[in-house]
Amino acid sequence: MYQYTEFDRQFVKARAAQFRDQLTRWQAGQLPEDEFRPLRLQNGWYVQRYAPMLRVAVPYGELSSAQLRVLAIIARDYDQPNAALFNEAQATQDKLGPVNLKNGLSVSSRLTTGYAHFTTRQNVQYNWIPLDKSADVMDLLASVNMHGIQTSGNCIRNITSDERAGIAVDEIADPRPFGEIMRQWSTLHPEFAFLPRKFKIAISGAREDRAAIGWHDVGLQLLRNAEGELGFKVLVGGGMGRTPIIGTVIREFLPWNQIMNYLEAVVRVYNRYGRRDNIYKARIKILVKAEGQRYIDDVEAEYQQIMEHDGGPHTITQAEYDRVAACFVAPTLSCDRKDADAKIAHILRAAAEDDVEFGRWLQQNVAPHQNPDLRAVTLSFKRLGQAPGDATAAQLDIAADLAERFSAGEVRVTHEQNLLLPWVRCDELPELWRAARKAGFAKPNIRLLTDMIACPGGDFCSLANARSIPIAEAITERFQDLDELHDLGEIDLHISGCINSCGHHHSGHIGILGVDKDGKEWYQVSLGGSDGSTLSGPAVPGKAVGPSFSAAEVPEVIEAVLETYRQQREGRETFIATLRRVGAEPFKTAANGARFSATRTEPAETSAA
Repeated sequence: MYQYTEFDRQFVKARAAQFRDQLTRWQAGQLPEDEFRPLRLQNGWYVQRYAPMLRVAVPYGELSSAQLRVLAIIARDYDQPNAALFNEAQATQDKLGPVNLKNGLSVSSRLTTGYAHFTTRQNVQYNWIPLDKSADVMDLLASVNMHGIQTSGNCIRNITSDERAGIAVDEIADPRPFGEIMRQWSTLHPEFAFLPRKFKIAISGAREDRAAIGWHDVGLQLLRNAEGELGFKVLVGGGMGRTPIIGTVIREFLPWNQIMNYLEAVVRVYNRYGRRDNIYKARIKILVKAEGQRYIDDVEAEYQQIMEHDGGPHTITQAEYDRVAACFVAPTLSCDRKDADAKIAHILRAAAEDDVEFGRWLQQNVAPHQNPDLRAVTLSFKRLGQAPGDATAAQLDIAADLAERFSAGEVRVTHEQNLLLPWVRCDELPELWRAARKAGFAKPNIRLLTDMIACPGGDFCSLANARSIPIAEAITERFQDLDELHDLGEIDLHISGCINSCGHHHSGHIGILGVDKDGKEWYQVSLGGSDGSTLSGPAVPGKAVGPSFSAAEVPEVIEAVLETYRQQREGRETFIATLRRVGAEPFKTAANGARFSATRTEPAETSAA
């Protein structure tokens, strides 16, 4: 993982000290609220439904065990509201009522404290830290080279990548050095500190897109041209929200050393012409959609100006690339090649013959590695009793222990809100499985239905129209049988509590969107979305099956849709393949047939979804 330089360390500490000064002056009434607000936002501090929320930047998702332990300290000691605030929040959530299940049971909001939440953009969030403790938390983060810089505000946010970057067997080039150069360029960039709207970049270096690049303001795909030269395909203008749009390819091939000059042009044109008069039309996707070829022409013109008039100041030299790439240090792990082969064969044979659960874990949670002696192993954070992507302080400490024992002290946050161990020796897989199972991290559901993406929703977010967590819990409760999950196969289920789409419902094979209807929680269900992965095909937004459903109906709708899949599939055909072959109509009919009442009206808020 990236090894911070002395400059990096001093920069982060200076930023923490600056924030402490800003907080102190605000508390003393010397810094007005309207001036403090953008300062706290660009350090990752929001004010949510009940308490402040902190978003911690995790570039490319990489975390050391030392950083995990500090995140655990923050969860344990600081993610703790006062009792009166917490009790009031729980009472408010209780008024929303339970989500009833067909078996007579129900699930309700159970607010918890002392945990961290992994996001789809590889960040970490906390929901209960009092603002008067925020400077202490920033100092703790800085002690392990972490921060919340530009995780909020109208600026270039945390740059994300494939969680298997640097180790994937299908990798064309490691995207992390380029991402780090972009991070250093974009951090506190004076021209781009106050863009029309937030700006997100994702970069992939593999043949399979595991970073959902088509859904970002800028998506970058490393590739080689016919001559074998390395470069980027550049997509601009992707995004979810009220108007889901897939990024437009504006350059099929750009030489790798020109990517920073080109990004400068892309963001300059957006900064110049992006809408600032309407927050709903301020994202770059609206500009690209409205202007089309004219936007592309303006970017090319700005790029030529940067190259010819300014002299291409951001051209990446080989020396600069080598300097940054050298900061990504792979661990030195010794394996006897012949001995490893024999042990791998024994492990797989034992799995097939003796232990179905271990075999399933190998199949779902273990991925190949560039080093044939190693594997990448996903720890599942999708289980009953906790929201998808949540980790308690104790669980963070356990994850740190597992990283130290089995993965050279490194984990990575995945786009699907799990943790990945990138450096696991093949001969240690059985021992890791036993340790992960004891910790509750070994459920073999990765890429299956219950490995769902979900935002915090109406339990915490002030923007949400409806709760996500009880819906996720209800579906997880219904599909606990591992035989059934594995029979259903790989399915992307994504849940968002509002149209802002933090749960990426647009890209789910099955998407669930919380909407408001007369002050009540309702849910729109969509089918056929894709994040751009090999399984899902080119990125595309799903389409709604009809008017919205009540919370209690949602588990029944999911069950009806999946039963239709069972009836329609051919052999081991996947859900998304069956849906596309058969068409949406049988699934829509089944979904609408699961309603408790025949009379429903589509809420106006979902008309653009």
